[in-house]
Amino acid sequence: MEFVGRTFVIGELARRTGLPVKTIRFYSDAGLLPPTDRTHAGYRLYDVRSMARLELIKTLRELGLGLDDVSRILCEQETVSQLAARHLTALDEQIRRLRLRRAVLRAVVKRESEPEEVKLMNKLASMSDDERARLLDEFWDEVAAGLNVDTEFYARMRSAKPVLPDDPTPEQVEAWVEFAELISDPDFRRLIRVMSERHAAAVDAGENISPVPPEQWCGFVDRAKEHMDAGLAPDSAEGRDLAVELARVAALPDRDGDDPRFRADLAERLAEGLDARAERYWQLLAVMNGWPPVPTNHPIVAWLIAAVRASATNVNVVHE
Repeated sequence: MEFVGRTFVIGELARRTGLPVKTIRFYSDAGLLPPTDRTHAGYRLYDVRSMARLELIKTLRELGLGLDDVSRILCEQETVSQLAARHLTALDEQIRRLRLRRAVLRAVVKRESEPEEVKLMNKLASMSDDERARLLDEFWDEVAAGLNVDTEFYARMRSAKPVLPDDPTPEQVEAWVEFAELISDPDFRRLIRVMSERHAAAVDAGENISPVPPEQWCGFVDRAKEHMDAGLAPDSAEGRDLAVELARVAALPDRDGDDPRFRADLAERLAEGLDARAERYWQLLAVMNGWPPVPTNHPIVAWLIAAVRASATNVNVVHE
């Protein structure tokens, strides 16, 4: 046992551990590495246990622990495992924030952002998931306040929260910034409020919230897209046939789908919900949350509504 019973001056301890003499002296003065003994001339001496203690101090400092935390371990006030767990949590949060900062900077470079936009992006990107959820809850609280809406339907709408990953892409950061601006926009809030009022009116009247069941509506949109891709106009024969079929599906007990006036009313009712911003809301959520992309159906729905409106006009002309 080469070192048993031996003592070392600071210079030799420095050579064996690779630490500067100044650093060892600092640890000793701070009480982390008390000397084992002193020479007659007053120089500090350290034994093999001091060397092991110094190696532990060095390792803990390299891991980023402060002097107070190192002291707590050396005094056995806290175990290494307990302290490591506490620091790991803090480090994870620091890494998350650094990743967000990196994503913001990449988005700034991509967008060539001006200073005001950079400030906004950094502020919004630094929000926690809970803060983002609260911002969205406030939006839905406002647009549905005091209305007799279908609670199950609105619960589904509210349940879709924006959740950025720990390492978001610049596109996800951009999506969150745009989303936050969208739900904070008074004009967009008015739009969704009007939609909510119509929704509540349908609930009060005992009518279907949507004129066409969602599972059937998707089929009509797909067929309208096929007609659009084929270059057909909304007032074509194919467009009229599709519009008549849609009206028959949407017909009410006291309203005939073949009635041109019902089709005119149906076109207006469908048009009330046609706004590209409502579709954009879900597209941005999909980007942030890593969902499958939400396709842009706004032009297709506009074509379908035009077909319904044209069918009502054409029938009116025939009847005249």
